[in-house]
Amino acid sequence: MYFPTSAARQLLTVPALPDVTPEPVLCFEASPRKSLFCLLTRSSLTVWRVRPSAPLAHISRAETSLLEHGDNTAVTWSPDGSRIVVQTTMSYLILVTVDYVSDASVYQPSHMGPSVQRNFLPGPGEGVPLQSLSLALEGVICTEGQVLSVSPRKNCIIFSTSSPPSVQRIPWPVYDESDIEEQTARRSLMGHDTWLLNDHELPWLLDPDAEVTVTKLLQHSISGVETWITSDGRAYFVRLQETNGTSIDSSGSQPHYHWEGTCIHDFDVPRWVQKQRSTDDGSGQSSSTYIEPRRAMAIAVNTRFSLVAVGTQNGSIEFTSFPTPDEPTPIPKVIDIPNPYNRLSGSVTAMEWSSDGYVLAVGWTHGWAIFSVGGRCLASSFGVEDHIDGDKFQDTFMHAVENLFWAPGNFELVVLTPSGIKPDGQVFILPFAKSATTCQHSPDNTRYAFLQMDDRALVYRGAEQPDMSVINPESDVWQHIKIPQSYLATNWPIKYSALSSDGRLIAIAGRRGLVHYSSTSGRWKIFSNIVQEQAFTVKGGLLWFHHVLIVAVEISKSYQIRLYSRDMELSNQNVLHREVLMSPVIILSLVDNSLLVYTADNMLSHYLIIPTADTIKLHLCGSITFDGIIASPSAVRALSWMIPNTQKRLGDPVDDLAVATVLMVVGGQLVLLRPRTSGTQEVNYDMQIFAERIEFCWIHLRGIGALENSLWGYDGQNMRVWLNALAIESSGSADEPSSVKESVSIPLDFYPLSVLMDKGIIIGAEHEAATRMNLSFVMFRHATSSHLFLHHVLRYHLESGQVKEAVTLAKHYQHLVFFAHALEILLHTVVESECTVDSEDSSTSASPESGTLTAVIEFLDHFDASLDVVVGCARKTEMTRWKRLFSIVGNPHALFETCLASKRLKTAGSYLLVLHNLEQLDENNKDAVRLLKCAVKAQDWQLCRELLRFLHSIDDTGKALRHALSETSLVAQKRVMVP
Repeated sequence: MYFPTSAARQLLTVPALPDVTPEPVLCFEASPRKSLFCLLTRSSLTVWRVRPSAPLAHISRAETSLLEHGDNTAVTWSPDGSRIVVQTTMSYLILVTVDYVSDASVYQPSHMGPSVQRNFLPGPGEGVPLQSLSLALEGVICTEGQVLSVSPRKNCIIFSTSSPPSVQRIPWPVYDESDIEEQTARRSLMGHDTWLLNDHELPWLLDPDAEVTVTKLLQHSISGVETWITSDGRAYFVRLQETNGTSIDSSGSQPHYHWEGTCIHDFDVPRWVQKQRSTDDGSGQSSSTYIEPRRAMAIAVNTRFSLVAVGTQNGSIEFTSFPTPDEPTPIPKVIDIPNPYNRLSGSVTAMEWSSDGYVLAVGWTHGWAIFSVGGRCLASSFGVEDHIDGDKFQDTFMHAVENLFWAPGNFELVVLTPSGIKPDGQVFILPFAKSATTCQHSPDNTRYAFLQMDDRALVYRGAEQPDMSVINPESDVWQHIKIPQSYLATNWPIKYSALSSDGRLIAIAGRRGLVHYSSTSGRWKIFSNIVQEQAFTVKGGLLWFHHVLIVAVEISKSYQIRLYSRDMELSNQNVLHREVLMSPVIILSLVDNSLLVYTADNMLSHYLIIPTADTIKLHLCGSITFDGIIASPSAVRALSWMIPNTQKRLGDPVDDLAVATVLMVVGGQLVLLRPRTSGTQEVNYDMQIFAERIEFCWIHLRGIGALENSLWGYDGQNMRVWLNALAIESSGSADEPSSVKESVSIPLDFYPLSVLMDKGIIIGAEHEAATRMNLSFVMFRHATSSHLFLHHVLRYHLESGQVKEAVTLAKHYQHLVFFAHALEILLHTVVESECTVDSEDSSTSASPESGTLTAVIEFLDHFDASLDVVVGCARKTEMTRWKRLFSIVGNPHALFETCLASKRLKTAGSYLLVLHNLEQLDENNKDAVRLLKCAVKAQDWQLCRELLRFLHSIDDTGKALRHALSETSLVAQKRVMVP
């Protein structure tokens, strides 16, 4: 769903200031809102803007400060972005204030005439003036002990030390004595505290006897989840809790706090290490010689999918679910890292999830990669061929990464590389294209392959092309639609994208306002009144209902659903309808003419879209709460429902919510909620969890044949299909819903973007990276891939003995050019699988008819292409499989006769090869001669040539060839020169 594209940009990190000595960048850190980042060198600090990428402020330390307090080593931002904490080699903490000057610009544009100005238009995000800010030294804090890690909080600074091993907390400096209320709150809440890492204060540490220290303190900015990485390589979830009761000390009555923790990454230490530790007399020298391969080096928390990613010393990546109380520690899943050239990766240096939680960026000491939440590698530097000129090559991030973070909108990955020969150019920005479903998971967005880039939208148009164009990876089937520059310049990044059900209308929403496009007219519509555009922001998504755009907006801390017409100009005066809501919208979904609105107060509301004579409006039919069912409303990522047919035809829409079966993707769980009405008429739900860690799902309520009520989900490795999972009419008993099981699992070697139901194909993409000896950079692109799913579904039906259902489904696809190829794949896979089973269990060979192969042959007999399918499969299968195949299909000689009788001469020619290999041809080759006569009569000279070559190849003496020529008198008729 995320694919690197184009080429990376390299930033020149040395400020263009006088008397600035170039120094290598030690580290960088993004601000809490990711709009800024700071670069730290040995003696200086520079704050940059992400878009446009430009330095805003620079501060250098004097030589006396470096001698007294030490060189810079690490840097962190405060949660509000008003301070920066710099850590030094001598364990001092230097506080730098960040003052934002709202009425000044850091850069003054040069004066250009109107004709010249037209040639310099601002790019995405470059239309907003660069806000001026200043950096000032606030003070220096002398800490007790060697500082290892610093984590600034809202009211305090928390840091860890190694001598002694402890975690300490100090308040921020307070200067305004007149602000008595806030000062009192800080003093009562945030005194100086120290927690030693021992059994008494931190009893939940797994190995406190090893004298561990906390090497990294991390806090998730959105959820507040805190994690520690200790020196023994373990990782913990921690939380600072107030101790029950109040202790009174000399300073008065103050609450006491303690740390609670749960280990989320553990491993078994070898016994010889434990034995050496016990006899080490506390010196710790023996333990330092052992380096645990699974020791944690980096950790990233994904609260949207309740997932923790841990990077280890040996370079592996482990995914672990959040621990739950009174449950055993979840077993981690080790992620497969493709490394076709067997290159050394080194240890993990940095990890970060995208803000939508779908992908993880990982940096190693020798490379980088992008993984989906299901563990699929989407892009990697390890799979790129090393055809480069080492002296000219500049993209050093392909070989090593020290740190990284996602820019706003997740369209760019900012990467820091180690310092090289030149101290400049260590920061790179990689552009990405991502699936629009990462922003809004709606059925229309999944119906088409729909990618979003930084400045354009990409729509897959292969579904409208001939069949062969769909499966041809070289076909140009992507429509590039540029977003208006005037809108992107001030409203970057893109937050939501929506596609209509026919793929012709597109709506885009950025930081403020929205725009929409019609591929029929090729025109965008934007707000002519900039004040109206900047007055609201889209929050919750947007959908197309025919030509009407349904938008969930936030305006002046209130929430609305607005309806806009594509045929009218965008303005407040042309809003067709406004529906005021009490809570922000989490997700919108459209099913027929029903609009489902799920809000942050855990309410699902049902609106009916009612067209009138001159406008269109929403009518509220009902609402229902999911309290006690959905624990975290923000985790809901997809929503749909199914209404019984009786209710659709005869029922009142007000009662739809009470009888609807609701489908949701909550975090990574694919959940089906079936209503059950109790005696008090209160609606309860029976919950069925189809699968865990589902990245996307496709709902095909109007599919083809048996696929009409199918549910499709992708878990990062396989496309999983539940046939008739949404057929709510067949639920005859209360116990039946729990019996719905997975029907088909389709392994894919690319990332799926869309399911073309009418063509039997899964469309997806995979990244490609190219290097050249004459280029100094790497070129990235995404290539279109496809996979036939028809034979997988047919095999499921045939293995279940449902030949009639398989025939019914296949008849919907028999007009496709590649239909016979799909049947051939089906037969080949079944033959191979059954022969494998036979080799493992020889008892099955006694009854060859008892298997799926019999059902497949019975199924093939319903189609004209069956003879071609059988012989095509036989020619691609080892001869040892033929006995099993033709024992069910029938004698190949009889099939040859059938082909002759039905004038299928080319197919009969293929069967000749089978008869020859089975030694069923007579000495005079009568069958070949008969076929040659038919080919001459039909004037199929290409087939005649192939038959003559066949006869020449089976008899080196030429006797068979001369006999055939004499029988057919072909030389006399065509004067053929015999080879």
